[in-house]
Amino acid sequence: MTTHVTTHNPARSDVLDTPSPEIRTRPRKQVSRTWALAGIGSALLGAGTIVTTSMVDTVYTPEFEGTTTGISADLQDKAPLMFAFHSIAMTGAILMIVFAAGLFRRLRTAMPDSIAPTVAFAGLAGTAVVSVLGAGLDTEYMMAFAQGGDIVDDANAAMYNHWIGTIPWLWVLAGLAGLALFSAARQGVVPRWIGRVGLVLGGLTVVLGISPLEYMSGVTGVLWLLVTALGFTLGDKRYRTAAR
Repeated sequence: MTTHVTTHNPARSDVLDTPSPEIRTRPRKQVSRTWALAGIGSALLGAGTIVTTSMVDTVYTPEFEGTTTGISADLQDKAPLMFAFHSIAMTGAILMIVFAAGLFRRLRTAMPDSIAPTVAFAGLAGTAVVSVLGAGLDTEYMMAFAQGGDIVDDANAAMYNHWIGTIPWLWVLAGLAGLALFSAARQGVVPRWIGRVGLVLGGLTVVLGISPLEYMSGVTGVLWLLVTALGFTLGDKRYRTAAR
């Protein structure tokens, strides 16, 4: 009696003869840019914060130099600007957190062992918190100013005006995110030009924040965020192509 034994020995036992239908029909991964759009919105609202608070300038006018008498009455006419500032600043802070989370994810995928993603997120999140605190006294004062009369003491009104004219402008921590992107660019994680923008505008934002001209960090910080967010929205094609 003759016995025949047939065996099948593929070159690689982990390779299927026929590709799985799931593998063949799996859709290409879509890379969302919503977080980058949030950054653009946050930057524009940051600019709006600077504009609206600049228009509430009673304590900075020569008329009230060296005195607080009459400041409360003068600020009553600027109550609508305070309402606008409050909504703009709060919305901008929320969008900044979204941008911070997206940037963290964008950097972490390519730099899992680096502190740059964490520094970038912490810098932006910290700036968002400062914006919230900068608008934190609004309800206490703008409601009273809107009602008219002498509800708010002149000295307290002067303090509030100085508060919104300084605190929301403190974007120094956002500069750290720019420097983190410069570090990422040196490793080829983000486009080089975004890294250079981070070095110049982000670095300047940090330097201004450390200096006595700390409020000017809001100007360079807003500009850095706008340019960077536009870069990630309209550019960064190499990353989006590779991630598909």
